[in-house]
Amino acid sequence: MAFVSRIPALIATAVLAMSLAGTAASAAQSDDPPEVTPAEKAQFDKRMFQKDPAPKAKTYACFVRKYDADHLAQHKDQKVTSMKLLFASELMEGNTELERNFRLGVTFRHKRGNYDSSGSCHFFHPEDAKDKSEIRYGCGVDCDGGGINIAMNKDDASVLVRLERVRIWQNNKPDDEAGDELTAGKDDAIFRLDRAPLEECRSLVTDRKELADMRSVNNRVSSRK
Repeated sequence: MAFVSRIPALIATAVLAMSLAGTAASAAQSDDPPEVTPAEKAQFDKRMFQKDPAPKAKTYACFVRKYDADHLAQHKDQKVTSMKLLFASELMEGNTELERNFRLGVTFRHKRGNYDSSGSCHFFHPEDAKDKSEIRYGCGVDCDGGGINIAMNKDDASVLVRLERVRIWQNNKPDDEAGDELTAGKDDAIFRLDRAPLEECRSLVTDRKELADMRSVNNRVSSRK
């Protein structure tokens, strides 16, 4: 009988625990970053490209950094000696919304040759940002190849590229021989790249038609200056 008399109390305790768990879950969900709105996407695209992306043609932005001897001497654990980022938006056949993608070019302190990577991107609010309204592009490489995320600096003249690991390939070598990874280290986790003319990212493009399109865009930009 004593056991039976304790059942209502046990039920009440269980209900209270479930209620508290539900409240905690709701609080945790409320802390999740909100979805990026269409207006926020448009504003961030405009910062990246310095204009609204073209609705049909490709739109490009190029960012570059070559680290000098003084910088590398002060950052002895940095593996990367130069980095290029070509960011693009385009309307893929059959789609109604623009797609964003990246191409990354890298050279290393202790490796010969040029390496590159590429993948698709999406918008997100990063959980690690001090300002929860901050927006970044999250970019991934196919087949579990890691990726990067891209933030704009306040002046829109440079970007911050963050990574944990990203799959890269050496130019002009068969894929089975060229594969490698750039992994974050003490001095290889965040890179600031400066805005540059599209011509400086030309090496990341091999398709002749796309190279011609890039030159056409670059010439139009130069003629307006």
